[in-house]
Amino acid sequence: MVGNIEVMRGNNVYANGSVHHHNGNEEKLDELRRLLGKADGDLVRIVGVGAGAWGSVFAALLQDSYGQYREKVQIRIWRRPGRAVDRKTAEHLFEVINSREDVLRRLIRRCAYLKYVEGRLGDRTLYADEILRDGFCLNMIDTPLCPLKVVTNLQEAVWDADIVINGLPSTETREVFEEISKYWKERLTVPIIISLAKGIEAALDPVPHIVTPTQMINRATRVPMENILYLGGPNIASEIYNKEYANARICGADKWRKPLAKFLRQPHFIVWDNSDLVTHEVMGGLKNVYAIGAGMVAALTNESATSKSVYFAHCTSEMIFITHLLAEYPEKLAGPLLADTYVTLLKGRNAWYGQMLAKGELNLDMGDSITGKGMIQGVSAVGAFYQLLSQSSLSISHPGEAKPVAPVELCPILKTLYKILISREQQAEAILQALRDENLNDPRDRIEIAQSHDFYRPSLLGQP
Repeated sequence: MVGNIEVMRGNNVYANGSVHHHNGNEEKLDELRRLLGKADGDLVRIVGVGAGAWGSVFAALLQDSYGQYREKVQIRIWRRPGRAVDRKTAEHLFEVINSREDVLRRLIRRCAYLKYVEGRLGDRTLYADEILRDGFCLNMIDTPLCPLKVVTNLQEAVWDADIVINGLPSTETREVFEEISKYWKERLTVPIIISLAKGIEAALDPVPHIVTPTQMINRATRVPMENILYLGGPNIASEIYNKEYANARICGADKWRKPLAKFLRQPHFIVWDNSDLVTHEVMGGLKNVYAIGAGMVAALTNESATSKSVYFAHCTSEMIFITHLLAEYPEKLAGPLLADTYVTLLKGRNAWYGQMLAKGELNLDMGDSITGKGMIQGVSAVGAFYQLLSQSSLSISHPGEAKPVAPVELCPILKTLYKILISREQQAEAILQALRDENLNDPRDRIEIAQSHDFYRPSLLGQP
């Protein structure tokens, strides 16, 4: 159970109330300190940038594991100040607090309970950075975290950080790291950056290619790519914090990925490592595209298992087709991609968003940043993938018509999602029509086409 502030070093009860075993955490921290060249008394400074659900949980996991070693490490998280908590959320937060005796006792002991009473009554405005200090992420109110050290001044947060965790949406990564670069101009050491962002941008010059968050960070800060890594699922943030068994994969250059995988690994959170950074990062964005459609199908068919399985067959065949354009050895991505897609379709925010759109409880005019959920990254990814795969310079031979076509013409689900979400030519119901089109090829045929042709386009990932 999480939420209790009891700190009993001898009994291994830490900041969130969970009973921990040491699991060699201090030894792992000491090993990382040695790799970073830290002298005695010199803290390893870790800061999370961005406080969405995954960014907050990631910081809380580190705080739970290493926060007790205050003379060796400092763990903080940055978020923008001034975001007010609306009355409805404040009321729900109060219910969560009172339903959890451990959380209630913690707040009373910290003399912090009264402000939540006042927030519930409407006598006080609560702010997102304020409640995060008490362990409540605005995008994940139902899962209390351990208290966190929150910084609202970006320069203060990052200027001397050894490890920076990018918990920002991909749509905000470039802007924030361009600002961060101003504070790093006179740095003598090079920071390590771990990006959690799942999303892409499309660029068309000089040739069509994908720009990922790690590439945005590299270009904004000039931190070398060997010091920038990507960590992806499959996982759901709230379940990881509640100690559900989970896997993750950290991708990047040899220099840091294995030491960081070891540092991040916990009994319930197994971290693998892989050298293929950009492709895994792109796949993390691709599954969000199809998760939105899965949510629409679920809502429109009253959770029909048959309809959802038909959709799954078609969307996975499109994803496999796209991976053959992006990867020289796409078969290596099948397991991680399908696993991440599966969990996102089951319980991710993108699938939830598709459901709410189809039910009419949300509309596109509300934007893709949703209160209580955060940024719906799949929306911008739909636009980016469609734009890229529509380029005539990437044309391939259409199997039925014996003529060159843009790759997107063999991806009817992606085309339909674009028409629903971006150009707004169609309503959510069009996703069912795409499935029921009598001219749609067997999903297996699309996979066979990809496997039997030389589709690989290294230029899409910025490679020669």
